[in-house]
Amino acid sequence: MMLAFEDFPPVHFGQFGPRRVTREEMVAFAAEFDPQPMHLDEEAASRSMLNGLAGSGWHLGSIMMRMMVDGFIGNSASLGSPGVNELRWLAPFRPGDDLMLDVEVAEARVSRSRPETGIVTFRSTARNAAGEVLCEMVSPIIVRRRQAIAPEQAG
Repeated sequence: MMLAFEDFPPVHFGQFGPRRVTREEMVAFAAEFDPQPMHLDEEAASRSMLNGLAGSGWHLGSIMMRMMVDGFIGNSASLGSPGVNELRWLAPFRPGDDLMLDVEVAEARVSRSRPETGIVTFRSTARNAAGEVLCEMVSPIIVRRRQAIAPEQAG
């Protein structure tokens, strides 16, 4: 069953993962998208404020998005997102970390301009296996309401 707007009441929605992050993928992402020394080289990273090799925050945000798509957005009537309201990197993630993602629905409201849709705002928290909070993200998605999905599935 495809998830519709009505399936996202404000509540803890779920936990997703674990997702192991390897050194190789961290360095490959950084080399292409965020080539700063603390993401590429152990020696340089040991002299940084991160005290060791750490993944790019942009990489962590991308992993979080993938976990959300695999976990529920890919099986929803999502029409996309108007953006990210908040993104905070609170602690570095390291090679070999097993990431978990907690997702709660912070708000769900019917769209005033497009009443066949709703806007669901998610608060997502990424943690490592020790439970340390690495990143928090608040992001809305636009989701079709159930009565707007039914005619499409019938056709």
